[in-house]
Amino acid sequence: MIIIRIMGGLGNQMQQYALYKKLESLGREVRLDTQWFCLQKIQDNVYAKRELELNYFDGISFQEATQKEIESILGRMYEDGEDIFDKIRKLIRPATYPSFTEKDMYHEQVLQFENKYLVGYWACEKYYADILPQLRATMIFPRSYKEELNQRNDEMIQKMESCDSVSIHIRRGDYLDPANRAMFGGICTDTYYETAIRYMKEKCPNARFFLFSDDAEYVRGKFKGNEYEVIDWNHDRDSFYDMMLMSHCKHNICANSTFSFWGARLNPYEDKITIRPSIHKNTQVCVPEEMRDLWKGWVLIAPQGAII
Repeated sequence: MIIIRIMGGLGNQMQQYALYKKLESLGREVRLDTQWFCLQKIQDNVYAKRELELNYFDGISFQEATQKEIESILGRMYEDGEDIFDKIRKLIRPATYPSFTEKDMYHEQVLQFENKYLVGYWACEKYYADILPQLRATMIFPRSYKEELNQRNDEMIQKMESCDSVSIHIRRGDYLDPANRAMFGGICTDTYYETAIRYMKEKCPNARFFLFSDDAEYVRGKFKGNEYEVIDWNHDRDSFYDMMLMSHCKHNICANSTFSFWGARLNPYEDKITIRPSIHKNTQVCVPEEMRDLWKGWVLIAPQGAII
């Protein structure tokens, strides 16, 4: 059995679910461990409190790991955590260790495991690129109970589908927190967006840009002109409808954010252009050949504006 820990925000949860579906497609017995959302000591130490948002989608279903199933893999580690012998075992015989924690962007062996507890975010598209059509069919956005919101989003979808629409995601909010800024700041620079927009205009001369951000006033002041439109009405629990709208754009410019990665992944247009920063966080070193293999079909742009 493979058990995957679900944690983080919506985009990360979708990636963990995508790996779940990939392993399931390979014939593995897979479960999701959702206990992270119930651990108060974890929630007290994250900038933005999280909940299990996978349940928002109408088409998603999964088998949740029981405590007995988790213990069957982790053994005494479930209660006691690692001791010195566990750490030595992990170093000397990692293949026999009951849990596996993501350290690099891609770990090929993850798809070969038969009995393991997996901890990570699994952002790399190579894990599940081949099942994205299946994931699009199951990640169904529900109708809101607010009819006015449904009507406004429906009108915007019609508008996006009738033009050469391009979504642009600009994430500020929690990324301005000092700890997060050190990890994620300085990646989606003004130069990054300028290069991405210029690239889109070269490929789509009639491009119209739809801007998504948690700081609408900042975006309005930054992007002026009739070619830009700010989407600013999906708030709080309804904010995931922004991802839905991104997916209806014909092309996508992403932030270093799994939220906009999924807006692009759920975009069904075969000739779409999807752009992302060449790195996701500042601890990452971009190896161009590797990134092009792991993110096939994506346009990769460095913070300094170079197309990788």
